[in-house]
Amino acid sequence: MTISQQRDDIPDQSSTDFSATGMNQAPTSLLSLSVAPAQVLRGNQALEQSVDAIARLGKRPLVVGGDRTLASLTSKLKPVLEQQQLSYSSASYTPDCSEASLSALKEAAASHQADLIIGIGGGKALDTAKLLAYQCQLPIVTIPTSGATCAAWTALSNIYSDEGAFLYDVSLNHCPDLLILDYNLIQTAPQRTLIAGIGDALAKWYEASVSSGSSPVTLIIAAVQQARVLRDILFQKSADALKEPGSEAWREVVDATVLLAGVIGGLGGAQCRTVAAHAVHNGLTHLPSAHDALHGEKVAYGILVQLRLEEMLQGNQLAASARQQLLKFYSEIGLPQTLEDLGLGNITLAELRKAAEIACNPNSDIHRLPFEVVPDQLMAAMVSTTTPVEKSRSPLGLTVAVTDSQ
Repeated sequence: MTISQQRDDIPDQSSTDFSATGMNQAPTSLLSLSVAPAQVLRGNQALEQSVDAIARLGKRPLVVGGDRTLASLTSKLKPVLEQQQLSYSSASYTPDCSEASLSALKEAAASHQADLIIGIGGGKALDTAKLLAYQCQLPIVTIPTSGATCAAWTALSNIYSDEGAFLYDVSLNHCPDLLILDYNLIQTAPQRTLIAGIGDALAKWYEASVSSGSSPVTLIIAAVQQARVLRDILFQKSADALKEPGSEAWREVVDATVLLAGVIGGLGGAQCRTVAAHAVHNGLTHLPSAHDALHGEKVAYGILVQLRLEEMLQGNQLAASARQQLLKFYSEIGLPQTLEDLGLGNITLAELRKAAEIACNPNSDIHRLPFEVVPDQLMAAMVSTTTPVEKSRSPLGLTVAVTDSQ
């Protein structure tokens, strides 16, 4: 497998307007980036060793997580908080990282007179805790319980409906005050979560190289190149990591999915953007039958859809080659390649169209592709992610230029 492949077919985007973040303005313009947490504690049994760092941030923490996480981690977290005589309370973010949940959590924080928010769990728990802390103007500690996402690192929260459909995201004014990455805790999570995290992290390269790959801005160039490095690390080490949880390779892959993936978003800022892979994820979240698939699983499938769109609508040979490379890698580590793999083999045409139309709404990230995409084209890509590569006609009657998959 070639891991140094470059997306040198990317069109010149140097004329892109970066005025929203000030990154392409005169040197006197103000630039604001939230690059990293103020402190990261990482290692075996890091949670047990973090008590002093937590206590420096507050004495009355509200612990936010899911029902199961809060129940299972009481024995681990309670002694840590009680060691410094912290007066803590806990609250669940259920049913989802939604406006209703945040409203209830704000009441819980006020009732407890919280001076610190601690988020513990997966991406949605951490997104909820970060946004709650932002709204309450309190410090925030993030404790990820799996390697499924970089949410513990970033200054961003995604908001969903109570039913789990993606609605919008919120940029926060800073990254967490403290991130605790406890390898022992991460290792207790199902292996499926780390596989999903690998899929989510891979998207950094395939999306940022399209949205920002020709940017002349120094920090964006650095972010895109870090995304390429992240991809290469995952290609090289994921298989070994999954064979030996807790090994050196496993720890490095966890660092890649939780930490390095977050660095890229922080360094690149708003201009190192998501594109079609996350747009596909967002559309799929509006199908109830897709809710059993993890965030990173849907994003990984979305990468294949994005590459398929580049093949179909641009005749892009490099995208075709990249798709075949990813299909082999996905097979090796167990990432989904098709709607069937996501448990969506029986969705109706109407459901598929609904997801495609949401993914193509006017404000969607999919429109950062260097060509127009309409729902019919996206639907065709979504059902042909494993199509053998040959000179053929696409389902839309468009010429497709691809290479043999062998």
